[in-house]
Amino acid sequence: MTVATSRRSVVAWAAAVIACTVIIAKTEFTADMSAFLPRTPTPVQQILVQQLRDGVVSRLILIAIEGTPPDVLAQTSRRFAAQLRQQPDEFAAVNNGEETTLSQDREFLFRHRYLLSPAVAPGHFAAASIRTSLEEDLQLLNSPAGALLGKIIPRDPTGEMLRLIAQFEGVARPAVHDGVWFTRNESRALLIVQTRAAGYDIDAQERALASIHAAFAHATAPAASSAATVLVSGPGVFAVSTRARIKADALRFSLIATALVAALLLALYRSPCVLLLGLLPVASGALAGIAAVSLGFGSVHGITLGFGVTLIGEAVDYAIYLFTQTTPDATPAESLARIWPTLRLGLLTSICGFGAMLLSGFPGLAQLGLFSIAGLIAAVLVTRFVLPALLPAGFTVRAASGLGPKVAALVDSARTLRYPVILATLAALVFLGAQHGTLWNDELASLTPVTASERALDEELRRDVGAPDVRHLVVVDAANADAALAGSERIAARLQTSVEQRRLEGFESAAGYLPSVATQRARQAAIPEPAVLRGSLADAQRSLPFRAGLFEPFLADVERARTQSPLTRVSLEGTALALKVDSLLVKRNAPDTAAGAWTAMLPLRGVTDTDAIAHDIQSAPAGDGVLIDLKQESDTLYQTYRREIVAYSLFGAAAIVLLLLTSLRSIRRVLVVLAPLAAAVVITFCLLILGGNPLSIFHLVGLLLVVAIGSNYALFFERQAANDAERERTLVSLLFANLATMIGFGLLAFSKVPLLHALGSTVGIGAFLSLLFSAVLIARTLSPTAQPA
Repeated sequence: MTVATSRRSVVAWAAAVIACTVIIAKTEFTADMSAFLPRTPTPVQQILVQQLRDGVVSRLILIAIEGTPPDVLAQTSRRFAAQLRQQPDEFAAVNNGEETTLSQDREFLFRHRYLLSPAVAPGHFAAASIRTSLEEDLQLLNSPAGALLGKIIPRDPTGEMLRLIAQFEGVARPAVHDGVWFTRNESRALLIVQTRAAGYDIDAQERALASIHAAFAHATAPAASSAATVLVSGPGVFAVSTRARIKADALRFSLIATALVAALLLALYRSPCVLLLGLLPVASGALAGIAAVSLGFGSVHGITLGFGVTLIGEAVDYAIYLFTQTTPDATPAESLARIWPTLRLGLLTSICGFGAMLLSGFPGLAQLGLFSIAGLIAAVLVTRFVLPALLPAGFTVRAASGLGPKVAALVDSARTLRYPVILATLAALVFLGAQHGTLWNDELASLTPVTASERALDEELRRDVGAPDVRHLVVVDAANADAALAGSERIAARLQTSVEQRRLEGFESAAGYLPSVATQRARQAAIPEPAVLRGSLADAQRSLPFRAGLFEPFLADVERARTQSPLTRVSLEGTALALKVDSLLVKRNAPDTAAGAWTAMLPLRGVTDTDAIAHDIQSAPAGDGVLIDLKQESDTLYQTYRREIVAYSLFGAAAIVLLLLTSLRSIRRVLVVLAPLAAAVVITFCLLILGGNPLSIFHLVGLLLVVAIGSNYALFFERQAANDAERERTLVSLLFANLATMIGFGLLAFSKVPLLHALGSTVGIGAFLSLLFSAVLIARTLSPTAQPA
């Protein structure tokens, strides 16, 4: 490499670093876990993912206050809710069961009762029907509730408001103490908050949580409330805590890995200057990886940064190979040229492994693949063209000369373990075959970074607030919101039959809170003209003890309902009913809206005969909806995950084998290289199972990376050395490269993020075994012209 070429290489590298830095400065970093869901989900999965990202479900925060007596908790709840309601830009709704919030709902229901009541139909206002209602009113007036009902009967003698209340009674609600929501045992006061910001806007969710804690601190300022504590849960809370956890892991592990690798390089090279040069490929690879992901995906996931720790261990390998192989009688460029074919082949096998992730249909995994491929390529290019120009003249690693003979002797003695390793591999294969049915963790929860304690709290709070444990729901697709409501009404009629036949306990529908326009128009058409209604009322009232003119408010309300405009979603603003409708009626954001741009969901409670309900729904003439089993859907989602990862892993493994065949041009040599890798994969698989944890798809990806990374070691072991000294230097470089890789991946085994933990534990074990088994199974080889050192 000439001086001019070296200078151009350094200038080009510096320009690339500046360009990557500029790109990264403008990059958005996210923790949206939908990145680890399929790019092309099914329509139902699409709805669920959308709801978790920006639907009303993603905006809900469940809050519990505990630690003081019930009366003090109730006072704290009222002060807390009042503080939150003073921030309308932050919170769209704050509900703790207080009369102020319930009164808005009651007022809305009462004002629009004739458009909402399912009883309003032709004949409902005939004289005979009104007469029956009035007679029932007389009985109610003589009951303990008579004083309360006496106030509303003049406006609602037909009992529409009571019907609506009865209709919504099936919806579970928290217990009430001192006018606010409580758990059944009164140990916690409960609140539900809806944020303005969508769940995927993690910065906004973090600000909302800060506002909640600030409001709580203000609400507990009185001495009696100071012992109270607050618990929060919900998708937004999970997103914020997950991002913080990933950030903390990425920073902590990066610092630890950098310190350990730096100590390793310093111990080997005993030169701060060479230490800094050794970290150049690492830094360059990290910058290139982040910039590539930013350009390719528009944003960088926090898990990608966490995974970047592995690049520290892998990218530094190339510098180690160069530094350790450089001898006083050769320039760095000449030393690199000697090992370049093997180094290049090792890089290509790593690219094949990470390429399987890049081709994945899951954007999050594809990010990890692109990050690693771009980072490794950048690290190799820096090692190939920049480091030789920057290394000091006459550079050599003296420690390699001292360690070389000892490492070589250790490797030579490892050959005695050949048959025990083969027997252990065969035994592991038999063990794995016997464990076939229990190898995999089929729970979707195994993929989430949300901790078990966070999930347990969320389930507890959802039970406390009366949220149903929904497993079955009916999904109705339509071209617009009103059509979806109309489809819900038709499905509801069939579901009501199932309720009567005890096939399910009940269901909930957005149309119960907001009927379709056609239904509202039909109810208005069932209301007679004022003169006709007045006559029917007079006939019905004859001989009953109601004073004349008592029902004038009723006549005015009915006429107002007959001529008013139909209710829309906007009409519900300011009520808790809006929250209900928004959670059950959603607009789909996908570009492919062939199935319908809007979806209505009807959650079912207490399903006892799934097949019969599904048959009833499918046999509906209009074919409005489909019954969904959410557990089955989540299992299908997970199985889709696994099938795709298996397919791409096999593709990556096949690509590695094909690459080796093309490069080595010998089936025997390929088998020699693959033998230790196969043994490492099998033994690693077995050790993970023996560790008591069924495997997730992330472990499967890790096993592929074991092959990709381990092939580097096997290739150098299989490579014919020119002499004993070169072989010893190669072995020392492999030892330290393996230590660096184990540092990078091994640290991830301590991460609380399942993906990082699975990859770290798998590759950390597998990389070590790949090196060990390469030493055991690959015989020492020297070139035919080799001379003793």
